[in-house]
Amino acid sequence: MNAQHQEGLAIDVRGLVKRFGDKTAVDRVDIQMPRGEVWGFLGPNGSGKTTTIRMICGLLRASEGEGTCLGFDIGREADRIKLATGYMTQKFSFWTDLTIRENLEFVARLYQTPSMRVRVDETLEKLGLTHRQHQLAGALSGGWKQRLALAAVTMHAPKLLLLDEPTAGVDPQARREFWDEIHHLSTEGMTVLVSTHYMDEAERCDKIVYLANGKIVTQGRVRDIIKDSGLVTFRAEGEGVRALTATLEHQPGVEHVAYFGAALHISGANEAALKRAIDNSARSDVEWRSVRPSLEDAFIALMSRAGADQRVHA
Repeated sequence: MNAQHQEGLAIDVRGLVKRFGDKTAVDRVDIQMPRGEVWGFLGPNGSGKTTTIRMICGLLRASEGEGTCLGFDIGREADRIKLATGYMTQKFSFWTDLTIRENLEFVARLYQTPSMRVRVDETLEKLGLTHRQHQLAGALSGGWKQRLALAAVTMHAPKLLLLDEPTAGVDPQARREFWDEIHHLSTEGMTVLVSTHYMDEAERCDKIVYLANGKIVTQGRVRDIIKDSGLVTFRAEGEGVRALTATLEHQPGVEHVAYFGAALHISGANEAALKRAIDNSARSDVEWRSVRPSLEDAFIALMSRAGADQRVHA
C-alpha cells in the first residue's frame, strides 16, 4: 500500500487470526477504516468483536495477519498504539472505591497528560461533575458512570476511540446523549469504532462491519447492506398476528419471522414464495403490506445464512 493511502487510514489490518488453544476466535479479518469516521462493529455474542478490537489496539497479539493502527505496526508498536488510543470496555472498569477526581487523575498520570490538574478540572466541568468530584465513582448511576468512562478515555485526546458495547444497561436518554458526544468528537477529527447490539446505534454510523463465527459477513453503509441482502419483507398488523408465527416459520421461502412491537415481519429472498406463505396463512383480522427491510431484518437473515459456528475445535 502506498504511503499516501495508508496515511488516510486509521485502521488497516489484513488476515487477522486469533487462536486460543485449539479454538479459532477470529478468522482472517480485513478492515480498512479511514480516519475521522464512525464505524459500527456488530455481531452476536462470541462472534469475535472484542477479540478483534483488542488485536487492533495492541492489547492482544494476533496469531496471524498484519497491519497498522494509526500508522503504527500492530505487532511491533503496540505501546505507541495504546498511548494514541482510547479504549472503553463494556463493563465499567474504573475504581468504584476512588472518587471521581481520583479516577480521572489516575488515568491522566497513566497517559502522562500535560497540565494534569488543569485537564482534570476541565473534564470535571465539561461533565458537570465539579460539585461531585469527591464522590465515590461507585455511587454514580449507570448513565453517569458511562459519561465518566468516556471522559477518562478521551482526556488524553486520542486519535482513535474504541468502544466495546458502551451503552449496554443505560437508559435511552443517556444513550442518545452519549451518541451526541461521539459525533461531536468525530467532527473534531477523532476516529471511532464502536461495538454495539443496538440497530438504532448502528444506523448512526458512517459504515458498519458485521461479524459472525469469527468472520466478516458484510460491511458497508447501512442502505447498501440492506439492499445487498436481497431481502423482501412483509409486515403484518392486527389482532391475530401472534397466532401466525408457528405456521409462517415453516413455510417455504420464509427465512425469518420476527416481532417489531405489535407487528410481525416475515422476510426472504423470494417474493413469490413469501406471498404464497401469506396466502396460506390468511386471516381476516390481519392486514399485510410490503415494507422496506430494516437493518435488523438484514442481520437476522445474514446470521441465518452464515449457519452454525464452524470454528475449529480440534
